Amino acid sequence: MTDEKEWKLEFYTDASGSSPVIEFLGTLDSKTRARFRWSMEQLRVRNVQARAPLVKHLDGDLWELREESKTNIYRVIYFFYTGRRIVFLHGFQKKTQKTPTREIETAHRRHLDFLEREDEKGEE
Repeated sequence: MTDEKEWKLEFYTDASGSSPVIEFLGTLDSKTRARFRWSMEQLRVRNVQARAPLVKHLDGDLWELREESKTNIYRVIYFFYTGRRIVFLHGFQKKTQKTPTREIETAHRRHLDFLEREDEKGEE
């Protein structure tokens, strides 16, 4: 039985049923994947209390979970949703100092899609 006060981790799924973040995580080496699992669990436990260097606020409702592996930097963009849910939207390898606009735009599109489909579920 899960505690109602516990936060839940969710992965955005598009209309075709694929989960871009799960697919992204599958492309990473096993050590980096394990570090992301640890970071995601830390985020679940700390939720809105999580701070840098684990997470960073990006834009609006969007936050990024930060991970480094050897010479690579990776990010997973997420947001907090009603019912103590943390929804992971988009993962990518970061190659520039600043998070690229196109990565944030992808996350915004998925965020809006998620909200629209949640609204539709509520109307049923």
